[in-house]
Amino acid sequence: MVKGANVGLAALSEATDSVTVGLGWSSPDGDGDADVSVLLLTADGKVRSNADFFFYNNPTAEDGSVQLLGQTPTEAGTEDRIQLDLTAVPTDIDRLVIAASRHQRAPFGKLDNLRVELTDLGGERLLGFSITDADSESAFVFGEIYRRNQEWKFRAIGQGYDTGLAGLATDFGIEIEDDENDSDNELDVRDENDRADGTGGALTTDPLPGAEESAATTTAPATANPPTTTAPPAVPAPTTDSAPEPTAPKRLRTAKKKVTLPKAPKPSLAENDAWRTARLFPASSLKSDREREVRATSVLLSVMAQVPEFGRRLTAAFGAPAGRTETFTEVSLPHGDSPKRPDGVIRVERAGRLWTALVESKTNGNPLKADQVQDYMDIAARRGYEAVITLSNDVALDGSPLVAVKVDGRRKHKVLLGHLSWAEVAYQAKTLIRHEGVSNPAHAWLLQELLHYLQHENSGCHGFQNMGPAWVPVRKGIDDETLATGDERAVQVVESWERLVRQVCFQLGGELGVKVLPVQRTRRGEDARARRTELADRLCTDGRLSAEIRIDDAAGSISITADLRVGKLRTSTEIPAPEQGYPLSWVKRLIRQLAEAPADLHVETLTDGAAAGPRGTLEKLRPEPGDLLPKDTSRITGFRLSLSKSMGSTRGNAETGFIRSVDDAVERFHSTVLVHLDHRAARRP
Repeated sequence: MVKGANVGLAALSEATDSVTVGLGWSSPDGDGDADVSVLLLTADGKVRSNADFFFYNNPTAEDGSVQLLGQTPTEAGTEDRIQLDLTAVPTDIDRLVIAASRHQRAPFGKLDNLRVELTDLGGERLLGFSITDADSESAFVFGEIYRRNQEWKFRAIGQGYDTGLAGLATDFGIEIEDDENDSDNELDVRDENDRADGTGGALTTDPLPGAEESAATTTAPATANPPTTTAPPAVPAPTTDSAPEPTAPKRLRTAKKKVTLPKAPKPSLAENDAWRTARLFPASSLKSDREREVRATSVLLSVMAQVPEFGRRLTAAFGAPAGRTETFTEVSLPHGDSPKRPDGVIRVERAGRLWTALVESKTNGNPLKADQVQDYMDIAARRGYEAVITLSNDVALDGSPLVAVKVDGRRKHKVLLGHLSWAEVAYQAKTLIRHEGVSNPAHAWLLQELLHYLQHENSGCHGFQNMGPAWVPVRKGIDDETLATGDERAVQVVESWERLVRQVCFQLGGELGVKVLPVQRTRRGEDARARRTELADRLCTDGRLSAEIRIDDAAGSISITADLRVGKLRTSTEIPAPEQGYPLSWVKRLIRQLAEAPADLHVETLTDGAAAGPRGTLEKLRPEPGDLLPKDTSRITGFRLSLSKSMGSTRGNAETGFIRSVDDAVERFHSTVLVHLDHRAARRP
């Protein structure tokens, strides 16, 4: 589409009751990011209240009409997705504005491939619109979905704002108290005792459910020992002699919400460590792959049905509406001469309309079978079901499907094929119970039991755990220098490496409660296959696999390099030099920040000179920080911090496996190095 054009959604597809909006961009330097937002406007072009503004602090509408699904890496960079249930949009809403903004008013002109795409309920791309004239604007309205004669239409807009998210929101009637540029401000988050409706967002980490044991989220920054939340002071009742003062309308804060980690669980009543806590979902007795698959599917689907927040998280990306959810296992469905039994069925009912998905799951590293998935796609198309969801230890990648299926184009009904990894399921459970909270303490307990089950060594639900059949021959080819560029096996290893990095992001994001995404420095017009082929040729030449992950509000990204020739794994980060002060003060301050870091941490000074800057281990630099200063007149531009360790050579099943080595290396670098650095440097424009 071109700027200003409009089109009716019904003319593009018959499945537009629910649509997914994807706002995408790429960053040449890998550091660019943006946040999406949606505004619901009445006929006068204004919101009814601040509750009609959906952004990172308010991601979901209670009626299910809007849900921000979060960011995901794509072959062209990054995509932030929004699920819109147009049947649930209130009748007095005239249009939905789709926008995005950048943190600290960074300009959109620094990003490439700005675009918005709409896909229908079956996952088919309906339209696209690219913004090519972005410059200094820090917020953009990409487009809007509006009503015209009882029909939903889309208009491509591409209007920019230099005033950021606050300026954009104010234009549509949002009352802003502070700007997102003020990073020290916090959103007011109260526990359930402070909420007038008594439905607060309390959560608990105790092993037994109970409302009196719920731990409330607070507004203080996360610390090792979170402060205890105290009850608010009592407000005296107004006297009969004076009328109550009118309450000023609540103004919205755009500063990103901060929440504390849950309180530590209470001491156990067990006599000794040999006593094992009774579990709702035991896993120790599982022996066969079939038992693991059946148990895992039933456990997951039952928790999805009982914990609405969790079920919605997992199904919204596949087009499910917000509504009453029921789940089933081992359902027999007719298919030719013999019936088929999908591992599970999910049904969501809203306003008399049913949404149905068939589930095919695998555990213990077993691969999905294309013929099984094809059968379920055919059954779903014939019966009018909306989706087939595959679930396995593997991680899906753009441009590299886990199973290939054929779609009969003659059928009007479209079926969406989607994938979930067990690592993503665990990530969503962690995010809810450890960082965001759920409305019911019993629901929090259920999620904890599910998470314990998924993490049990016998459940078979661990994440990506095998680098694939090409891993061993590629490593052997690197060792004996027989691996040549153009070898297809190297491309397979690169794909496995990208899946492993995606899983590392899931695990770290679940622990921290922030966005963790792989960094992709993509060039305009480059597709996933070409990029992976280039990386595979580089692997054949220098024997290295490299990746970079970005963590929200961290001092820098984490670079990961696996040198297969020498069997070393290096994790590192680069931080810029301060803009003010003296170089000796910079290095002393850096060494003080790294007081708890490992002694073998390697520190290198980055300069604008031709020669490499001074370097050394932290053990040697602690008594003499001045050794990091250049001996010549070179200007210090920053510092590189790195840790190295030997990596495992097996496929990941053994304690010293390669996959376990990568997981451990990233966790160690973040917890012992990156977390101690001043994160304010990361937010400097």
